[in-house]
Amino acid sequence: MSAALGTGLFVATIVCVLANAAEVAAKLMRARFVLQNAAEVGVEPRWIPYLAVLEGAGVAGLLLGLLGLDAVGLAAAAGLVLFFVGAVTAHIRARVFHNIAFPAAFLLSAVAAVCYFAWGAG
Repeated sequence: MSAALGTGLFVATIVCVLANAAEVAAKLMRARFVLQNAAEVGVEPRWIPYLAVLEGAGVAGLLLGLLGLDAVGLAAAAGLVLFFVGAVTAHIRARVFHNIAFPAAFLLSAVAAVCYFAWGAG
């Protein structure tokens, strides 16, 4: 892998960690936009803490990956890809397209993290 590509994937992985950590905090604080978004796509509010735990586990795994546990980072990134495939699917199923760019961007950052850990970590 070229140095530029490796650096880009590393930066995208850091962005993935920061964005997901912020989203976990918003879920745990039951931020208004989280509740509104969940309602629009048909997710009951009682599921939000569970989603925060899943996403938080992904963040923790990415951090461990960045600290040298590449296999953990790869597994966490793959888990976040699945998480956000589910989020994008929920938007499509509910025909909520006005804000689908947000879960799609999170999905792309998770894919970049998969690439980082699969091909160039360390």
